[in-house]
Amino acid sequence: MEFPITRMRRLRKNENLRRLVRETTLSVNDLIYPLFACNGEKVKMEIKSMPGNYQMSVDMIVKECKEVYELGIPGVLLFGIPEKKDETGSESYSENGIIQKTVRAIKKDVPDLLVITDICFCEYTSHGHCGVIKNGTVDNDETLKLIQKQALSHAQAGADILAPSDMMDGRVGAIRNILDENGFTDLPIMAYSAKYASAFYGPFREAAECAPQFGDRKAYQMDAANSDEALREIELDLIEGADIVMVKPALSYLDVIYRAKTQFNVPLAAYNVSGEFSMIKAAAQNGWIDGEKIMMEILYSIKRAGADIIITYFAKDVARILKGKK
Repeated sequence: MEFPITRMRRLRKNENLRRLVRETTLSVNDLIYPLFACNGEKVKMEIKSMPGNYQMSVDMIVKECKEVYELGIPGVLLFGIPEKKDETGSESYSENGIIQKTVRAIKKDVPDLLVITDICFCEYTSHGHCGVIKNGTVDNDETLKLIQKQALSHAQAGADILAPSDMMDGRVGAIRNILDENGFTDLPIMAYSAKYASAFYGPFREAAECAPQFGDRKAYQMDAANSDEALREIELDLIEGADIVMVKPALSYLDVIYRAKTQFNVPLAAYNVSGEFSMIKAAAQNGWIDGEKIMMEILYSIKRAGADIIITYFAKDVARILKGKK
């Protein structure tokens, strides 16, 4: 039927009606909160380009995780800043590495919080790239051997989910094999399957101290112009044993999120990355936008596109809003 019999505005005239017919819901259950762990004690150093986010020592991370758990957020995603870096990122697979220590501490004091660990090398290598350098580029197959060592060390420390972000070919299969060989058959993998070479990562590189010291990461991260390729990457990761797949960044790749969910219909994460966060924070601080409303609108768009899980630096802010604790 057409106007005037049909009037679409009838169901928009008050908040309760809008709630009743709302098609997309956003819940605290959808959220993962990223955290940056560093060495020391009582360290909580704000990241200048990411207001409200910090590099934190293990004791402060545990304190933060207690607050995250109390807000009902299901899990955190850990990134580590090591005391020293070398050509192969050996601190990343040390038994007493920063991530390994942090995982053990969180699981001891906040055992029911999901601890997800990023599997990569850029924070740990002196050159800032995501693997072993040979002849001026990252050697894929040599890097896989070290990825296995890092993944196994995280599993042994007590991580609940492993999240490889390096974009090496075959890394999901390599991790699945080493986990299964060592009795971690039930440990899930959340693969950064469609991770784009994006300028939106700028603030993160300050936070994690991982800017490449030469060149860029376009030889292993995806070209921003491609979406068919993203579906091939996701399919391969699923074949290799990924339990959850991810699209990163989220906001400029909503079409990829939609296509991935439509084609595969598996648990799908989207990373609302640092640049997306910082743009909103900066504009809000200048009074140019209503930061809270923009934040919620963007997160709804990510959920509407098909994401089941949203990794976001806004997680605590959103949880407080959803729980009425602003």
